[in-house]
Amino acid sequence: MKRILHILFTALLFSISSSAQELCEDTCTHVHGIDISHYQGSVFWEAIGDNSKMAYVYIKCTEGGDNQDPTYYRNIQLARQYGLKVGSYHFYRPKTDQQTQLRNFLAQCKPEQQDLLPMIDIENAGGYNASRFCDSLFKFIDLVEKAIKQKPLLYTYKNFYNTYLAGKIDGYPLMIACYTKEPPVLMDEKDYAMWQYTQSGRINGIKGHVDKSRFMGNHSMREIRFKH
Repeated sequence: MKRILHILFTALLFSISSSAQELCEDTCTHVHGIDISHYQGSVFWEAIGDNSKMAYVYIKCTEGGDNQDPTYYRNIQLARQYGLKVGSYHFYRPKTDQQTQLRNFLAQCKPEQQDLLPMIDIENAGGYNASRFCDSLFKFIDLVEKAIKQKPLLYTYKNFYNTYLAGKIDGYPLMIACYTKEPPVLMDEKDYAMWQYTQSGRINGIKGHVDKSRFMGNHSMREIRFKH
């Protein structure tokens, strides 16, 4: 009997959680999206395009100086084909030469395939202290900005931002990851355009979990359009 009650209680909690998530995505005015990489395996983009409230997707392109995501080309082509606005992201490695990372990223990230600003994924300090890490990171951000002639989108976690970047980022659009019920407040009270609110999202067309994000307040997709 206890086992049956436990199963029923678990199912009820899942149902409430799922309904709350569905309610937000179906009825709120926020613009929602996802980010993916090879970890999601084979994605059925027709299901995402036809049946979800997701308007955009950030797709992992590269990491460090020589890593290319093996699912990138398929994902970016099919995501656009099925109606999502797409952007590409690079996972930054602080100890790898910045020029080498830039070449790796731009060799894969083709301007004509981009709807949204390239994004730099910042979540690893490489063992550096804050000063040395920021020196490395800002050199890379500057190189990307000069190459694409516009400011990239910067992605990081709330705690990582507060530890390394608070008070040091100005003029760049931000996506902040924080998996809490309420939107995060950064230590320097910096405004940010997008909030990645879960790493355990579910969506038709993807087996397993997927990261989901949304725009904040009056922010919109116009702010991160790639200018051709």
